[in-house]
Amino acid sequence: MKRGDELTVEIESLTPEGAGVARVDSMVMFVRDGVHGDRVRVRVARVRKNFVESVILDVLEPSASRVVPRCPYFGECGGCRLQHVDYGAQAEFKRRHVLDALERIGGFRGIEVRPTIAAESPYLYRNKMEFSFGERWLAKEELERQMMGRNEAPADRFAVGLHIPGRFDKVLDIEECWLQSEASVRIVNEVRAFCRGRSLPIYSTRTHTGYLRHLAIRQSARTGDLMVNLVTSDERPEVMQALTDHLRTVEPSITTVVNNITARKSQVAFGETETVYFGPGYITETLGARRYRVSANSFFQTNTAQAERLYDAAREAAELRREDVVYDLYSGTGTIALHLAGAVERVVGVEAIEAAVEDARRNAELNGVANCEFVVGDLKDRLTRDTGWMRSQPAPSVVVLDPPRAGCHEGVLIALARLGPDRIVYVSCNPATQARDVQKLCSIAPYVPGAAQPVDMFPQTGHIENVLQLRLRRG
Repeated sequence: MKRGDELTVEIESLTPEGAGVARVDSMVMFVRDGVHGDRVRVRVARVRKNFVESVILDVLEPSASRVVPRCPYFGECGGCRLQHVDYGAQAEFKRRHVLDALERIGGFRGIEVRPTIAAESPYLYRNKMEFSFGERWLAKEELERQMMGRNEAPADRFAVGLHIPGRFDKVLDIEECWLQSEASVRIVNEVRAFCRGRSLPIYSTRTHTGYLRHLAIRQSARTGDLMVNLVTSDERPEVMQALTDHLRTVEPSITTVVNNITARKSQVAFGETETVYFGPGYITETLGARRYRVSANSFFQTNTAQAERLYDAAREAAELRREDVVYDLYSGTGTIALHLAGAVERVVGVEAIEAAVEDARRNAELNGVANCEFVVGDLKDRLTRDTGWMRSQPAPSVVVLDPPRAGCHEGVLIALARLGPDRIVYVSCNPATQARDVQKLCSIAPYVPGAAQPVDMFPQTGHIENVLQLRLRRG
């Protein structure tokens, strides 16, 4: 095969990133926007040593799972990779992804992977969205249309939206989005019009000049609180006050407006300093029976309803008893710890990020929870060398692990095996690293995996959370 070849293939499965997988002789072919069960005509776009990438020219026989995407930007925007797949099929695909990781990477056979806990609302579910300011991405057809017959640059390249996959210098200018809410979309469009009307300069990652960097919107699913956070490279109070007054007029549901200022060259929607222009500077959200104060730079699960289901699944897997002592490792802002606290004697959270620990302590105080303690420190060190905190704590009968996508450091797993809790609940946003870590843990201590419970936190994407119970086999 070579680039430009055209052929007919059948899509056998999907990758976690949402690409279709076909096979041509012994070669694996990834088909962008393919759906398992499709029969399609494709053109080879790229040839590698062990695989081929292709694009669809024509869907000859569509899969029963193929649906029409709601979003007009589908295929260009990197936010939703599975809008063309029926949501029920998405849920089963994600369950299969968890099972495949546990079998292929973990080496486990016969493990039960329960049906995915699907979202009741597969659209408009996010409580936070981050949009970028940048140079507007022009699709090839639009660029040709604009340039045809004249030798001039496109007139208006100002954009606020989402980055094109793999192009951090280009932004897809969006006027609607199916991930957050209608109010969020209205705010994006109003901010765009305001900033363009005042000719405010966009921050350039090449020259490191300009003002506008990001627009972040947080919206409580339960209390109705709504935050607008403009991230800029410097402070311009007159601009921010005018924007605040304008937004409050056109979108009265806004409860707070803040301005984060950063001089960093990296493109993250996070400021070193913050000024509040309206409201309290935070929103309040609820998870289960707990209330949380969420500021502009706080971490909080982006799908409130599914976060509750995820934490309920973790609590069920932990099989908690009143006398249990729980260690919540990688505890973040304390949401899991506080969700479990009412059912046990004590919870101790360990987290490396000091600001997150401060949030966790504040959340415990806000909810009147007295049986939670939070410790700052790198988990690897806190479980191996810097262990003085453990002398003042009872030994854990239950450990909850909720690491980042990269999974656990090997030293953490070894130290955890030495602790020997009766039950471990591993909550993961990456089934591959979860399977790797569980295999390692079971090889150094007699832990036996129980049932796995996938929870779909991010419909329309390939991401899946998974809760897995491990029980220590004694004797």
